[in-house]
Amino acid sequence: MHKNVSRLLGSMVRVLAMAGVAVAMVGCGAMRGGDYPAAPAQAATPDYNYVVGPGDTLNIIVWRNPELSQVVPVRPDGQVSTPLIDGLVAQGKTSAQIARDVEKELGKYVRDPVVTVIVTNFVGPYSEQIRVVGEAAKPQFLPYKQKMTVLDVMIAAGGLTDFADGNRATLVRSAEGNKRYKVRLDDLIKRGDIGANVDVLPGDILIIPQGWF
Repeated sequence: MHKNVSRLLGSMVRVLAMAGVAVAMVGCGAMRGGDYPAAPAQAATPDYNYVVGPGDTLNIIVWRNPELSQVVPVRPDGQVSTPLIDGLVAQGKTSAQIARDVEKELGKYVRDPVVTVIVTNFVGPYSEQIRVVGEAAKPQFLPYKQKMTVLDVMIAAGGLTDFADGNRATLVRSAEGNKRYKVRLDDLIKRGDIGANVDVLPGDILIIPQGWF
């Protein structure tokens, strides 16, 4: 009789312990999903100017001097070379700033040069690229564009994989000291909830975790 009671009590203790573990696990899961604030819907930079980076292509036009005009790539070291100019730093500058630098250098050889620089292939500096990692169909980096949103990023990345837990995705914002925000990719992509769409900023990293099934 006593043995049966002891066994019954032991079973009840084990059941309660297992239930406590389950509740703790659920609680931890809820905390993981709610650790970060929701990303602000409006975060655009209206005064944003594109900054040149390695891999970009520049069309440098020197007015009335076609022999000095050229389409050149920005080298991995961030510099460009043109006729009469070797090793001009382009990385981290706008096209207008590069044009003024070219004018200054050409002024040593040409009287009052007038230069226009047009970016024809966009990659951008690493610090301003948007990165998508984790359970995206095509993890990659993207050049930032004015008024770019998470939806634009996910279209470029081909959407989510079958294993993604999109509503636990995190947006890491380098412009705010790597502050983290939560984004609801499942609601946005699978349910069409446009209210879940948010702006991205230069340097943002979108991390998409794998779900537990």
